[in-house]
Amino acid sequence: MLLALIVWIGGIIFFAFVLAPSVFQVLPTTRLAGDVVNATLGKLHWMGLFSGLVFLACSLLYNQRRQARWRAFAASHVLVALMLVCTAISQFAITPHMREIRSQMQVAGNAYATDSNRVEFDRLHARSTSLEGCVLFLGLGVVILTARRLEDRN
Repeated sequence: MLLALIVWIGGIIFFAFVLAPSVFQVLPTTRLAGDVVNATLGKLHWMGLFSGLVFLACSLLYNQRRQARWRAFAASHVLVALMLVCTAISQFAITPHMREIRSQMQVAGNAYATDSNRVEFDRLHARSTSLEGCVLFLGLGVVILTARRLEDRN
């Protein structure tokens, strides 16, 4: 359970506060930086989806062994389910649309801030960022709940 949380939450923190800002500072063009962020975000989402499922499976088995019941609707399980939904929306709805808009903007050359594609991309980027932030804060809640649960067993 803990490893799954560490991978997911740690990945989000690393991506948001280290990787994304660094590539936009270091790489010579925003296009290249966007390519790196796009590829990395997809991998981060898959790590999150897998980690969430691993957490749920381990947590349910832990509850079964410790309390002889599944407790499917425990608070931590509900929060992880919400994290999975947010991650899936970002991965399967928002990210592909952003990728499509980026490719259209690259064909047309540099897009100006008033270009409708740019406006739509920025709107989707804001939604994506909000979803990632939501996943992070929900995940921190799961960390607290899991730490309490493990502490209570001692």
